[in-house]
Order: sequence, then structure tokens, then C-alpha cells
Amino acid sequence: MTGGESWISDPLGVVQGLFAQRPADGDWQKNVTDYFSAKLRDSDSAAADCWKPIAPIHPCFHWPPKVPCLNDTPLHYLKPNSLVRFRCMVQDMFDPEFYMGVYETVDTNTSARVLHFGKYRDVAESLPQQEVDPDSRRNVTCERQTFYCVPVPGECPWVKDAYTSCSQAKVCASTSYAPSRQKRSYEEDEDAAPCDTRASHGLGEPKRLETEAAGAQQHLPSSCSSAPDLNFPLPGEKGPACLIKVYEGWDLFKVNDVLEVYGILSVDPALSALTEDREAVSALLDPSDDMDTLEEHRAHCPPASLVPRIHTIVTRKLQHNNPLLPPSLQGSEESKLFVSNFLSELSAVRAELLDFLSHALLGDSLAAEYLILHLISTVYARRDVLPLGKFTLNLSGCPRNGTFSELLYRVVQQLVPAAHYLPMTIENMNKLCFIPRKDYNANRLVSGLLQLSPQTSLLVDETLLEQGQLDTTGVHNVTALGNLITWQKVDYDFSYHRMEFPCNINVLVTSEGRSLLPSDCHVHLQPQMMPPNLEQYLGALLAASLPSLLNKFRTYIGLLRLLDYSISDEATKAVEDDFVEMRKNDPQSISADDLHRLLVVARLSSLSAGQTSLSREQWLRAKQLEQQRKNRLREQKHMNVNEL
Repeated sequence: MTGGESWISDPLGVVQGLFAQRPADGDWQKNVTDYFSAKLRDSDSAAADCWKPIAPIHPCFHWPPKVPCLNDTPLHYLKPNSLVRFRCMVQDMFDPEFYMGVYETVDTNTSARVLHFGKYRDVAESLPQQEVDPDSRRNVTCERQTFYCVPVPGECPWVKDAYTSCSQAKVCASTSYAPSRQKRSYEEDEDAAPCDTRASHGLGEPKRLETEAAGAQQHLPSSCSSAPDLNFPLPGEKGPACLIKVYEGWDLFKVNDVLEVYGILSVDPALSALTEDREAVSALLDPSDDMDTLEEHRAHCPPASLVPRIHTIVTRKLQHNNPLLPPSLQGSEESKLFVSNFLSELSAVRAELLDFLSHALLGDSLAAEYLILHLISTVYARRDVLPLGKFTLNLSGCPRNGTFSELLYRVVQQLVPAAHYLPMTIENMNKLCFIPRKDYNANRLVSGLLQLSPQTSLLVDETLLEQGQLDTTGVHNVTALGNLITWQKVDYDFSYHRMEFPCNINVLVTSEGRSLLPSDCHVHLQPQMMPPNLEQYLGALLAASLPSLLNKFRTYIGLLRLLDYSISDEATKAVEDDFVEMRKNDPQSISADDLHRLLVVARLSSLSAGQTSLSREQWLRAKQLEQQRKNRLREQKHMNVNEL
């Protein structure tokens, strides 16, 4: 077995060694997964040992292994066929495809037969004097799934910076891979594919063939005459899109999951050469006969230089995307110790966060309390169609023209891992695509603005809404926003039917009066100050906040979203009795909705104090907050009536 860091620089060489040493039962594939999983664990452990003496809150909870990351490394700096990692969201899932998992070649000079593996490759490889025997009984056709993955939509700059700063991978521009080769159609002669020089093998010029087996579903590459649409859900997003080839356990993942993928990078020029040939052939055909197939190939097989392939060896579904937290709160002693240590200082962090948000909300400490509850909320379960844990906040009384809302978004963006600002103008409602839809011609899911990863913060700025007419698209978009807020689901458009996709999006609506959109809680902002220059004021607030303090806030919010919470039978009985008493005293203003909101506020208030069960103290605290909020709304309503 090769040593050093060859498992990163030459993973196919490692796989070749394991394939050559395969046991009699032929189960060599599990050995590959186990080998790389162990290497990644060892690398994590070594990095964690280096980290332990550092301060309790480090820019990254534990350092990623020395595997180059496609998120922050330009593609031309990565060595083809090396091990890379990619942090991404599953935007679409293509149909399964077949490939030659194992194939046999025959030496044209000696008639010697050799078995090769086709796993983790886009094209089969053989020496110039070797020919693939397509009729060999030892050939094995396998199946793999392809995910179209994009960088996490709305991932905040501090998250990107944290992952980049703690990466130990060292890369330099790759110059050893020359993408020059002859072009020949796969259909023309699959046994005599063009050659390509590989310096890393030192065995002359290996000959590579498409590994996709004959009779497989139509997944042959095709190129586009223009740069392809990378299908990012949010406008202005940057970063690579990738085709992720998944070999095991693909049924464990679903659309919109956030993954960390470790796999072999493939930017093989043979893919582009074959797609160009496909284009040339299609140009000679009747466009009406070949258009649907051509569009599908363009979407499913874009140029590898623009949309690289990653053949996954290890795939991890991320419970969250906060680099300051352990991957999971359960399991390792290190994670438990981290949680215990942070909870010991949580009350001080909460007080500092409350003060920070009070300043951001122009001195309004009550609005800051509710903003904390909103930021730590998350959908933790579903009961029938009802999502439990959501806490959409409508902050009314915000200054018009959007300046305050946009600046508030910049504050939120500094605290959560992923966020997006949506100016709710008539033009945006009528023109933007909110709902993902199925394109049957290209056989792909066209993304929409509401295709977001779990626990993304969405700030909807209603202060920019003016009089105007919503067209059909605008009405659908507003309806989609309402369904997202109420049911935490988005109905994707599949032309002939709608398909529900559950989601977990924290929606904050800023408005002048009460929002037109539904919400779980309405708080009217009461500024205690009005700086002459809002941008300068909030800019100074952020500039004065030390990175270490912001990291505490980020850890606080991320950790409390993950904590479990319960209500004892005793507490449940006390709440029921108290609610009955409240109804007796004020039957007109206390409803079942009020009880539900009180329970949600009590849950979030308990968690914000680091308590994972409801106490009498937190129940009374929730009642106090709700009473203050309602009194303020009544006062504001009375003021509005007097003004009229």
C-alpha cells in the first residue's frame, strides 16, 4: 500500500492496490470505504489534538483534514483524480445510471487477460495494447446515482472564511494534466477510444474508454454552445456546481440536504471531447427529432471544466453548517465537554447578545428578546401537517424605504450560517421565480428562490412594498411565501401536479404596519433612538464587535437550535391549570392560539437560558413577555386610531 499522503494525491492508486488485493469473495469495495474513512478519522483526530490547547472558541470546531476543498480552491489549482471535499446542497437528483464496475481486457500481443475496476471513474482505462472484452463473463455492470449539487445557498461570509482559514490543505496550480486528445465518438468504436498521456502512472499512454455500459440509460455527455446555467437557487451566488456520483446509500439522502462529500475529482477532457462529438452529430439531425434528448444531455452532462465530477468515497449528511460546533452533540466525549463548557457561560453570552441586538434594534430590548427567540427557533418535529418549533417573527414599525431592514439583515447575516435578504417589491414578486419547477425537456429540476437548505434565515423586507398590481406569478409567489411560513413546506411545480417538499426556514418579516404575510408572532418596534445616519450607526456597531464575541453569539444560536427539550407531566398539568385560570379571568382575549404561542415562547425562552425542560420560572417569564408584547400592540393600535 502506498504511504504518506498518497491517499489524497493518488486515491485511484490506493483503490488499485485494494482491488489487486481483493479477497476471494470479491468484496473489495467495502475495504476501500473503510480505508478512506479511517484515514479521514485519523486526520480529524490529529487536527483535533493540535487544536485542544487553543482558546475554547476557535474559528473552527475541529480542523478539516488535509483534503483540498472545492468550495474555496479554484478548480485549476486542484490535481485531477486527487481526493477533494465539497460542502454542498443537493439541488437535484438525476436518474440512476449504469457503469462498468469491473471489466476485463485482452492483451493484443500476448492474449493475457486482466481485470480492471471502473468504479470512481468516468472513463475506463487500459494500456495501448489492451482491448476491452465487452462479452467477458467477468464484466460486472453496476449502478450509481448522480446528484447535482451546488454550494449552500446564502452561506454567510463568516462561514466561508472560517472553513477557509482552518484548512490545512496546500494546493498549487496543476500543470501535469494536459487536456489535449483526439476526439472520437463513443458509438464509433468503444474499443478504440483516444489516448491520453498520464505522467502519474509511468506505464506509457493508457487508453481510456467510457465506463458506462451499453444499454444503460441515456447519460452520454453533451456540451453546450454557450455557458450552461448552473441552476443556483439564489441570484448572484458564486462557487462551483458539481455532479456527485454516489455509489452506496444514496437512498439516505434527499433534495435540499446539506452534504460534505469526500471523493475523487474528475475533470477528464474525454467528457468534453465526447460532448463536442455529440453536438456535431446532433447538428446533422432533424432538430425536432433530437431536441428533447439534446437538452437533457446539456443539463445532465455539462463540460467537466465548468461542472466537475466527484466520485464519492465518503459522504456525510451535515446536521448543521456551523463551523464553530461539533458535527453532532451526541457521541464523542469531546462534543459533550464542549456543550457542557459553553452552557456554563451561556447566561453571560445571552446578556451580551441581548445588548448587541437591542442596539441593532435602536434600543428596543423587548424586540431584541423576541429576535433571540426567533433566531434559535427550528422545526424539531411534525405532527400530521403541523410543523412544531417554527417561530416566524413579524417586526412592524420599521422605517420605510428598506434601509433599516437591509442593515438589520447585515446584522443577522453575522450571526447565522446561511441567510438571504428578499426585498418584497411588486417587481420582485412578479418577476422572480420562487418555486422550483420540473423541466421535462431537460429532465431536471429548475431551482427557485425558496429552494433553501435547512435552518436558512430569510428576511422579507415588506417596507419596500408599494401600491401596484400582482400578476399571476406574483400571486403564486406570495402564496408560496405564505405556505412556507404557515406549513414550512414548498410545493414544487411538476406541471401536472404539485409535490410538497418540507423545509425548515426561519422567516423574519420587517414591515411598517402589520405584515400582509402570516406570522407566528407580531412585535411592534419602539425605537428608543433614531440615529441621523443608520448605516453609519449599525456599521459602527458591527465594527466594534470583536470576532471572538461574534463567535460566541454564533455558537450560542447554533447550539440552542440543536438542544433537545421536554415538558414533564407535572409542568404540563401546571400549564393547563394556569391556562384555565387565565380564561376565567379574561375569556375574551385568551384563545387556543394564545396558549400555543405561550408554549412556543416558553420553550424558546427556556432554551435561550440553557434549560432543556420547562420550569415555573420560565413559564412566568413567557407570560410576562407576551403581556408586554400585547400591551405594546394595543397602545400602537390606540395611537393609530387617534391619528385617524
